[in-house]
Amino acid sequence: MLAILIQKELKAILLSPKFAATFATCAVLILLSIFIGIQDYRAAVRQYEAAQQLNEQEMREQTSWRVASSRVYRRPDAMQILVSGVNNDIGRLALVNAMESIKLRNSSYSDDPIFAVFRFIDFVFIVQVVLSLFAILFTFDAVNGEREGGTLKLVFSNAIPRAKYILAKFFGSWLGLVLPLLIPVLLGILMIMLHRIPADGVFWLKVAALIGMSILFFTFFIAFGVLMSSLTRSSSISFLLALVMWVLFVLIIPRAGVMAAGQILSVPSVAEIEGQQDRFEKESWDKHMKDMSARWRSREAQMEGMSPEQREAYRDEHEWEWLEEEDQARKAMQKEINDFSIKLNEDLRNRKAQQERLGFALSRFSPA
Repeated sequence: MLAILIQKELKAILLSPKFAATFATCAVLILLSIFIGIQDYRAAVRQYEAAQQLNEQEMREQTSWRVASSRVYRRPDAMQILVSGVNNDIGRLALVNAMESIKLRNSSYSDDPIFAVFRFIDFVFIVQVVLSLFAILFTFDAVNGEREGGTLKLVFSNAIPRAKYILAKFFGSWLGLVLPLLIPVLLGILMIMLHRIPADGVFWLKVAALIGMSILFFTFFIAFGVLMSSLTRSSSISFLLALVMWVLFVLIIPRAGVMAAGQILSVPSVAEIEGQQDRFEKESWDKHMKDMSARWRSREAQMEGMSPEQREAYRDEHEWEWLEEEDQARKAMQKEINDFSIKLNEDLRNRKAQQERLGFALSRFSPA
C-alpha cells in the first residue's frame, strides 16, 4: 500500500509544472556553477604556478640573506569548484621575512571588491537557498491542498492509515526533489573528470559527504513543509508559515547567531593586537635604553679619579664583560617582547575559538 501511494505521489510530482521548473533551474544553476568553478580553479592554478616560479627566481637572485624575503603562496584546492567558502575572503600569499609576522594577504576580493558584495553562486548556495525553497514549494499544500480540492475524503475512503499517507507524501516529495539534485550533480562530476581536475580519494570523499549533507538539508524542509500542510487547513496559511520559517532558518538564525556571539564575547581586532605589541615593544626599548644609560653612567663613575692611561686599561680589561652584559640585557628584553606577543596571539586565538564555538552553538537552531 505504501509503495502504491509513493508511486502515485511521485507520478503527480513528475508530471507537475513545479518539477519541470525545479529540474530546469537546478540543472542550469548547478552545471553553470561547476563550470565557472572549474574555470576559476584552473586560472588559480596557473596563477599559483607562475607566482611560484617568479618567487623561486627571485630567491635565486638574492645576494644577501640579511634582507632576504620570500613569499609563500596558498595552493588552490579543488573543492573550491563546488564550495567557495572563505576561499575568496582569505589571502593568497604570505610574506616571510624578519621584520613582520606571517599572515595571509591579497585575497581575491581585494582585487575585485564588487564580488565581496555579490558573492559567487556555488553549489552550497544552490542547495541552501534554491533547493530548500523548492522543498517548501513542493510540500506546502501536500495535505491541505487535497483537502481544498476535495480529494482527501476520497483517499481516506479506502481505509488508508494516516501515517502511511503522510509517509507517502514525504517520500514522494523527497524523490521528486532528489532527482533535480542528483542528475545535474552527476553531470557536473563528469564535467570535472573530463577537465582532468586533479582529484584524489579525499576529494571524492568530500564530494560524497557534501552531497549527503545536501540531501539531509533539504530533507528537513520537505518534512517541515509536510508538517505545515498537515497542521493547517488552508494552503495559503501553510505557505506563509513555511516561508516565514524558511527565512528564519536559512537567512536570519545563522547570521544572528554569529552576531550574538560577537556581542557576547568580544574579540580584539588584529589592529588592536598589533597596537598593543608595538606599544609594549616601544616601552621595552625605552626602558632598555634608560637602563643601559644608567649602567654606563655607573661604569663611568667607577673610573672617576683614574688617569687617562688607567681608564684605557680599565676599559680594555672590562670591555668584553660589559658587551656581554649589554647583550644579555638586550636578549632578555627581546625575550620579554616575544613572550608578550605570543601571549597576546594565544589569547586572541582562544577568544576567537570561544566566540566561534558560541556562534556555532547559537546557529545550530538552524539546519543551515
